[in-house]
Amino acid sequence: MRKLFVIISWLFAVLPFNSYAASSEVVPSLINHWLGYTAIMVFVCAYLFVILEEKLHLRKSKPVMLSAGIIWILIAIVYGNQGFSHEVESAIRHNFLEYAELFFFLLVAMTYINAMLERGVFEDLRNRLVAAGLSYKALFWLTGWLAFCISPVADNLTTALIMCAVVLAVGKDRPKFVGLACINIVVAANAGGVFSPFGDITTLMVWQKGIVEFSEFFALFAPAVVNFVVPAAIMQFALPAGTPKGAKLRADVLKPGGLTIVALFLLTIVTAVSFHSFLHIPPVFGMMLGLGYLKLYAYCLSQKCKKWEIHTDNPPAGNANPYQFDVFKKIAGSEWDTLFFFYGVILSVGGLGFIGYLASISNFMYGELGATQANILVGVLSALVDNIPVMFAVLTMNPEMSHMQWLLVTLTTGVGGSMLSIGSAAGVALMGQARGYYTFLGHLKWTPVIALGYGLSIWVHLLLHSYT
Repeated sequence: MRKLFVIISWLFAVLPFNSYAASSEVVPSLINHWLGYTAIMVFVCAYLFVILEEKLHLRKSKPVMLSAGIIWILIAIVYGNQGFSHEVESAIRHNFLEYAELFFFLLVAMTYINAMLERGVFEDLRNRLVAAGLSYKALFWLTGWLAFCISPVADNLTTALIMCAVVLAVGKDRPKFVGLACINIVVAANAGGVFSPFGDITTLMVWQKGIVEFSEFFALFAPAVVNFVVPAAIMQFALPAGTPKGAKLRADVLKPGGLTIVALFLLTIVTAVSFHSFLHIPPVFGMMLGLGYLKLYAYCLSQKCKKWEIHTDNPPAGNANPYQFDVFKKIAGSEWDTLFFFYGVILSVGGLGFIGYLASISNFMYGELGATQANILVGVLSALVDNIPVMFAVLTMNPEMSHMQWLLVTLTTGVGGSMLSIGSAAGVALMGQARGYYTFLGHLKWTPVIALGYGLSIWVHLLLHSYT
C-alpha cells in the first residue's frame, strides 16, 4: 500500500500544472481531462496488483498488459475524435519499437544465462566457493565482491541468486550471517550493475537510447564501489565469528561446452558493443548475431551427442548424454513474465506520456527542483517503485540536462532500490530464495547504512564529474 500511495501522490502532485507540452507540440495535453484521470487510475490499479503478486499469485505481467491496452484504447478514441489519429498511431509504433529492441536484447541475454545454468557453470562456481573453507567474514566479502564484479555481465538479478545459493549452502545454521550476506549481495549486485549496460535494465535502456556511450558507463565505477563498500564495511562488524561447516557438494557439475558458452556470451557482448560504437547499428542486432553463435555451437554439440550415443555401449542407468543440448529449450526457459511485464510498463508509461503527464512531471521536477535534486529524488522513488517505469519515464521526459546529470540519474535509479528489499528485482528474488533468513524488516534495519552509501556515492560522482 505504501508503494500505491507514493505512485498516486507522485502523479497527482503535477495535476495543477496544466501544461500543453504533451508528446509533441501539436497534440494537446489532456491531464485535466477525464481521459487523464482514468488512465492514471488504470495504471495505479494495475501496479497495485503487481505489488500484491506474491499474495494473489497473479503474474505481474497480466495487470500491466491489460493496463497498456486500456490506456491506448482510450487514447485512440479521445484523440481520434479530435483528429489526431495519425499522431496516436505514430506514438504507439514508437513505444512498441522501443520495447521490441529491449525484448530481443534481453531474450538473447536470458538464453545465454539459461544455457550457462544448464551447463553447470554457476553451480561449479558455487561449489568452488563453498569448498574453499573460508570464514564467515571472508565469505561475506568474497560473495559481495563477486556479486559486484559479475553483475555487470550477467545482470544483477542472476548474480544475486547465484551468490545467495552460496551463502545458503554454507550458512544455514547461522541465520544472522545469511541475512547480512544477502543484504550485502543485493547492494553489491545493484551497485555493480550501474557501470555496465548489461548490469541492469535501466542502464540498458539508457545505452540503447544513445544518451550514454558504452565506455562512459565506467565513469560510474568509483561511485558504485563507494555505494557497495561503505555499507559492507559497517555491516561486517555484526557478522558472527568462526568458519562454517563443510557442505556436501555434487562432483563434476560442469558439463561439456560450459566454458565455451561463457566465451561465446562474452563475444556476443563485444559484438553488440561494436555494432553500436563502430557501425552505428542498434546493439540488439549484435545480440541477435550472438544468438546465431550459440545456435551454431548447439549444432556442434548435437553432433558430439550423436557420436557419444554411438560409441557408448550400455551406459550406466541414469547417465544422461552430457552433450545433450537444445538451444530452443533455453529460449523457451526465458523469463517470459518479466519480458511481458516490460511491455505493459513501457506501453502504459508511454501512454501517460502521450497524454501529457510526463511533460508536467518533468517541468516540476527538473524545472522547479533542479536536475541534481530531481535525479536524487528519482533514486529514492526507485526504492519504493520499480526502477524500470521510473527510468523509462525519465527517458520519455528527456529533460534538458548535462551529461554528468544523465550519469547521475543512471547511478541513482540503479542503486536507489538497494535501500529497501522491495526496491529491486534482486532484493525481491532473494526474499523468496532465502525465505526466513532475508526479510523486509531485516533489510530495513540497515537502510540508514545503505542510505549513507547512497548519499556518499552521489557525492563522489558530483566530486569527480562536476566539470562535465
